Amino acid sequence: MIAIIDYDMGNIRSLGNALSRLGAEWVLTSDPEVILGADRVILPGVGNAAEAMENLKKRALPEIIWKIRRPVLGICVGMQVMCRHSEEGDAECMGIFDAKVRRFREMPGIKVPHMGWSPLSNMESKLFKGIEKGSFVYFVHSYYAPLCPDTIATSRHPELFSAALKYENFYGTQFHPEKSGEVGERIIKNFLDL
Repeated sequence: MIAIIDYDMGNIRSLGNALSRLGAEWVLTSDPEVILGADRVILPGVGNAAEAMENLKKRALPEIIWKIRRPVLGICVGMQVMCRHSEEGDAECMGIFDAKVRRFREMPGIKVPHMGWSPLSNMESKLFKGIEKGSFVYFVHSYYAPLCPDTIATSRHPELFSAALKYENFYGTQFHPEKSGEVGERIIKNFLDL
């Protein structure tokens, strides 16, 4: 059973559909017992990091997330709140990944937010098994994790940033695998197979 953490910040429909296509059973929950008993846990995220942390804290979920020993996947803002800090709302985050999330700089010819398909490079994890360097995934974000010891994949806008992070059993993707076509579906399958 896959537990999708419910904290009013996720795009659950497309994520649930992606899991169902892969034959995975899933439940949307904020129940600590269900989360800790799940085979895999996903922390989705759409929106503001400060608001996301506030919602997680209201449900006492950061402490629960730290206790999980099975594979955990944070997606987009879900990954960012697993970092140490976010400039978005000056939010103190969970500190699982050793990174401070920053806002993209406004530059001539560079749009913020970074929205659309961008290629992955420097993939170093079982999460990317069978994924070719340069495969495109779908991003929507104004904030990013810089390169750090936990970086397991990169992308560029225009500078290099962490497209994915890993620390022990915790994984994060800045991109949305559930919106990234066949490549994203393979990444989700790889996560389920970890």
